[in-house]
Amino acid sequence: MFLRATIRKKDGKEHRHFSVVENRRVGRGRVVQRHVLYLGEINDRQELAWRKSVEAFEEGTTQSRPLSLFPEDGCAGIAEDGSIVRLKLKELRLLRPRAFGGCWLALVLWRELQLDRFWSARLPRSRKGTPWDQVLSVLVAYRLLSPGSEWRLHREWFERSALADLLGSDGSLSEINTLYRCHDLLLAHKQAVFDHLVGRWRDLFNASYEVLLYDLTSTYVEAEPPFPEGDKRRHGYSRDHRPDCLQVVIALVMTPEGLPLAYEVLPGNTADKTTLRAFLDRVERQYGKANRIWLMDRGVPSEQVLGRCAPPIRRCGIWWARPKAG
Repeated sequence: MFLRATIRKKDGKEHRHFSVVENRRVGRGRVVQRHVLYLGEINDRQELAWRKSVEAFEEGTTQSRPLSLFPEDGCAGIAEDGSIVRLKLKELRLLRPRAFGGCWLALVLWRELQLDRFWSARLPRSRKGTPWDQVLSVLVAYRLLSPGSEWRLHREWFERSALADLLGSDGSLSEINTLYRCHDLLLAHKQAVFDHLVGRWRDLFNASYEVLLYDLTSTYVEAEPPFPEGDKRRHGYSRDHRPDCLQVVIALVMTPEGLPLAYEVLPGNTADKTTLRAFLDRVERQYGKANRIWLMDRGVPSEQVLGRCAPPIRRCGIWWARPKAG
């Protein structure tokens, strides 16, 4: 650790602000600096006292030696030498605890699905060396373990997780602008990632695609027009009971096991019954025509779409439709 001074000029005067900074070794032999404590503007006497305190923690030695830890009241009969450290158990504190197990499992699943190889081939490092595939793995682990906003991930969650240690990286993976920019890189690979996952789910979980579930939802957004031409934010039927807000419609196809196969973000004024035809065609192109069963709310299929299917059977307000072969 060391003391860092930042100089700022204001109203013709020079102000020095100090922080305690720690050097941390991460993957590939790199050393990064982590902000530990902000001290504010201190005078020369306070600066000298802090430098002495920091030096007490950072001895600067390059050689290590084994130490033995004993409680302070349990050292009777033990020879005194430099390898004995007496611990005051009542004064022990837990500093920077990190959640390890969930983060480790999330990365194991990430690699079992071979998403590390998939994305490393499609998301090369930026000119500044940003590892976009690792940033994406952080975003996915966050959604899996503790879903929330990118701001919360940046400000709180990443520091409490063990992802930096497991990935051999540092806090640069959770910079707020980096998190937002990563999303922009994914849309071009939308269909490719679903094709990849379909194969992995079939191999790992013996997933079948003979029965598919289809449903729609909506989410509102708070924004003020005007919007560019073709923007999907529109007024429409709000499932969140916010008809005063603009919204978008989200359509999803998934298996009974909960594995998503396709999704689409549609304009907020899209009628439910106009969405199914495109998804039927997409699934047939991707998985071939088959004696497949679709489950959905009865208000979704139109008479025209049902005409392409075998006679549907109505059960408890749900249409069970089997597309005609060929």
